[in-house]
Amino acid sequence: MAAARADAESVRDAAGRTVTIQDPRRIVSIGGAVTEILYALGLQERIVAVDTTSLYPPRALAEKPNVGYMRQLSSEGILGLSPTLILAPEGAGPKETIAVLENAGVPFVSVPDHYSAAGIVERIRLVARAAGADARGSCLAAVAEADLAALAQKRARVETPLRVMFILSFVNDRPMVAGTETAADGIIRLAGAVNAVADYRGYKAINDEAILAARPDVVLAMRRGRQELTADDVFARPMFSLTPAAQAKRFIAMDGHYLLGFGPRTARAARDLAASLYPDVMSGELPSEPSGALDSCR
Repeated sequence: MAAARADAESVRDAAGRTVTIQDPRRIVSIGGAVTEILYALGLQERIVAVDTTSLYPPRALAEKPNVGYMRQLSSEGILGLSPTLILAPEGAGPKETIAVLENAGVPFVSVPDHYSAAGIVERIRLVARAAGADARGSCLAAVAEADLAALAQKRARVETPLRVMFILSFVNDRPMVAGTETAADGIIRLAGAVNAVADYRGYKAINDEAILAARPDVVLAMRRGRQELTADDVFARPMFSLTPAAQAKRFIAMDGHYLLGFGPRTARAARDLAASLYPDVMSGELPSEPSGALDSCR
């Protein structure tokens, strides 16, 4: 295990705070993307706990203590692990817990949630710097940038972007769909498509009239076990049956963390989504795939 750094590292986090880190050897990693980045950097031995969204690599939850869901954290459960660094996405909560953690004397770094190509690279670099692994972070960021650049070249071939509606779930028989400033909106854009619901931010339950007005060409959902939506679940509903998506029977379901994680593999996820949307122009590997470059920065 690496020794504590002789010189402290200071980072500016998503909250605009300058956080000084003396010893990154005991990290509580909150958020699936944060954990995925730390493993990709080869820093898994420093992780003393993860949260329930840390689904990749699969062994993370199997081999690390679990501090619970990232939006329902307990300060006592985290501080009881004697961490020397806490990394968490800016959406972590509840607010009261985050306030306690920020004032507990343990460096707490809020990692930005920017759902864009630049946001992925920013997240990798911040996590790596906070963990004292700048060189590895630069390597992984360069791999991600190469994949994202290749994806952008493929995306430029799309002549007529499709309108995609992402459905998170149904609440009281109304679809909870993704608006702007969401991971779903970000991945739809990276895949060269248009979010069919762009007149509000976040996730919202919409009515029948809004479904018809959105005119989705494709419906996108997450694969998540027994709660997984299917094409039959969606298109059997009267208002969805009138959409272009239902008429063309275009429904895509992908693993939720892979699709929405916005970590090192997100360019691949966007390429896979794009390949389903535009099979004629989106085939082929990204630079990291034949070379195994995502595993080369440890």
